Amino acid sequence: MNTLIIILILLALVLFALEIFVFPGFGISGIGGIASLGSAIYLIYNEYGGNAALGTLVASGLVLALCIWWVMRSKAIERVSLKSTIDSTAATQAQLSVKVGDKGKALTRLALIGNARINGQVVEVKSSGEFLSEGTPIQVIAVNEALIIVEELHED
Repeated sequence: MNTLIIILILLALVLFALEIFVFPGFGISGIGGIASLGSAIYLIYNEYGGNAALGTLVASGLVLALCIWWVMRSKAIERVSLKSTIDSTAATQAQLSVKVGDKGKALTRLALIGNARINGQVVEVKSSGEFLSEGTPIQVIAVNEALIIVEELHED
């Protein structure tokens, strides 16, 4: 019986550690850890009484906390952590070639978003707030990678 209790407690500690460091969130390993620790506490309560069960629960919590503290202080997390950055963009080459002040013509109705021809290339654009009809002359007022904001061109 004592061996079973020790195995259940160790299994619970391993499953909790897996839940924290390998499978984040509350999943199967967390549920398995709770079930394993609960089973061990139940067996201890039946075999040795309430004080022994409470002591085991507290000791298991302390051991788990010490394991977490030890792993966090070691460089184990730092060695497996992601250090790369994403520097790519979803913008097409045509969108990247558009600059503020470029002029063009709306190819579709710009009900905030639509297509326009700017510098001979068809790009997706966003109106600055007003709806623009198909064929309306437009001017680029802002560019943020894939987002091109245009307004109607008023030629005075």
